[in-house]
Amino acid sequence: MADHRPSEIRKVKLELLRSGPAHNQLLSPLTNYIALCGSDGPVTLQMPFEHRQLLMRLQRLRYPQDKDPATDDQRQSEVRDIGEAIGRVLGQVPALLSELGNAGAENSKLVHLRLVMSAFELGLIPFEAAVAPDGFPGSGSPLFLQMRAPISITREIRRGRPLPVDWNRPPRILFAFAAPGNLYVPAQTHLQALREAIEPWVRIKDENRIEEVKKLLTVLPNATLEQIRLLCASTEFTHVHILAHGAPFKYSGDERYGIALCSETGATADIVDGERLAIALTSRDTAGNTRFRPTLVTLATCDSGNINSVLTPGGSIAHELNAAGIPWVIASQFPLWMKASAIAAKVLYSGLLNGADPRWVLYELRQRLRTDSPETHDWASIVAYSTVPWDFEQQLRLFRDKQIQRKIEVKFDRIDELVGANEERSASAGHVFSDAHSKELATLCTSVRKDLESWCAESCATLSDKDRARRLGLRAASEKRIGIAYTLAKEHSLAMKAYETCRDLYRDAWEVDICNYWVITQYLSIIAILKRGDDGPALKDLADKYGILWNAAKQIVEWQIRRSSGEERAYAFSTLAELSLLGVIYGGQDINRKTLKAAITHSCQEMLNELCSDAFPIVSTRRQFRRYLKDWSSPLWENLAQAALDALTEEY
Repeated sequence: MADHRPSEIRKVKLELLRSGPAHNQLLSPLTNYIALCGSDGPVTLQMPFEHRQLLMRLQRLRYPQDKDPATDDQRQSEVRDIGEAIGRVLGQVPALLSELGNAGAENSKLVHLRLVMSAFELGLIPFEAAVAPDGFPGSGSPLFLQMRAPISITREIRRGRPLPVDWNRPPRILFAFAAPGNLYVPAQTHLQALREAIEPWVRIKDENRIEEVKKLLTVLPNATLEQIRLLCASTEFTHVHILAHGAPFKYSGDERYGIALCSETGATADIVDGERLAIALTSRDTAGNTRFRPTLVTLATCDSGNINSVLTPGGSIAHELNAAGIPWVIASQFPLWMKASAIAAKVLYSGLLNGADPRWVLYELRQRLRTDSPETHDWASIVAYSTVPWDFEQQLRLFRDKQIQRKIEVKFDRIDELVGANEERSASAGHVFSDAHSKELATLCTSVRKDLESWCAESCATLSDKDRARRLGLRAASEKRIGIAYTLAKEHSLAMKAYETCRDLYRDAWEVDICNYWVITQYLSIIAILKRGDDGPALKDLADKYGILWNAAKQIVEWQIRRSSGEERAYAFSTLAELSLLGVIYGGQDINRKTLKAAITHSCQEMLNELCSDAFPIVSTRRQFRRYLKDWSSPLWENLAQAALDALTEEY
């Protein structure tokens, strides 16, 4: 999966309108539609299809059971012909031609074409199969496969108010599959794809990893609608992946497509429409407010994006889910080959969980389907209904950052287990560290460094100095933890190298954001750790050289304490407590150790006044002062670190 940043997305909105209700209107070349794009004025369009004609042409895009798709010339020709007809329609919008033409000159920048429409008959048209007309990037090629100016298309429903989107949530996936009767679905292949996608975030253990997997992935076999409803009402799922067959059903005399789930009786299939599925996926409280709602639903189901009938209200399954408030729905508007559905599950979830932009993921999915399933037109079958809020890029960046940090934390959990970092000193002294453990430790440390180096090397065009400094600071903190691990593994030269790298990275972070008191504190801390065994004159030199910086950091953090509250204020007091401990190094020879101890105790008590004792800022502060006692032991600060731990374990 290529690494694409949110800043590489250029948005183009094309809105197609007509008068009248969304339903009960047939396609006709005589019907006028209004096209709105960019700042240009409206353009009148006509669709070159009679309704009956389009339905027959779409019927020819279905895979005959008695014919090899690789030799089905009629279907392949129909894909091309209908794509060229759609391309000519898009070519009638001058603003769209201008926007996409300009995008061709901007290498590697993705264009997100937001197709906004509510008319059901327009939803029948497979815009995703469009062939680029003259003047468009990649003229003569499928518009959403060409690489000259990558374009990702999504559909949207016109709304009176923006749909709330919270992309930055800890991922939890529900995989529900059903094969009622004698049907077959490739459940194992999809499960393997999802399992591989979540692997970087599953805690590494020698045994019983299944419990860790269940924290991220819930599997519901032989799924019924009621089982899905109960699970979604009790658990907050961010992603829902449904694997089942599509099946037609009658509604008010019209034929539509639903999902064939298992029924409660088990005798026959329960054909579920989009409205029923949306109700099951969305949990509400007694006041009617939305309690839980997935951010993204993927439907590995034939015809889940197929509207089929426009006579009565209600669209395809995907349309109904998006209309009911689910921000992103990815489905298939034609029959989907099982091989293609497995490819889609792998590409989508491996990309999304790594924090890739879903619009890039969709573009790459179409390319993968075109290359890995060349005998089909499944690349054109994929249809996505999306909601893109104004701060979507920021949400994506925050989610990506969190996912990287979660991934690294999984590796550090394993590193700590290997070297016995979580054990008491007496127990860790007898910890068995084998050659196999040594090799695994080296592999994990290399992986952590590679992840963080890549993260920090990403484009900084949209990052503030504070964010850049935070990334460098987290990379430095990771080197510090690697140094601790190598110390416990008796690899002292590697530990020293890690500590020195940590020091340099903290200095780099400080130079980026010179008023970042946390970075300054950690920079002073690692210098003190490296010099803690030196004699008195050397320590005096440290006070002379860095004393001003120490005092400046104290002043900045005291200002921060006065203007903050809650968790932010607790973190500030944590930093002040650590600065007080470092006062034995940087405060000069006249520093009063009793005053430092009192300041540490006061700061720790204030932290407990702000937060409960098991809050993460309290836990992380305990861990930091425990390191001063256990990993960086020195008579210079031993009693001060102990005073901090004593204060943080008392109840106030």
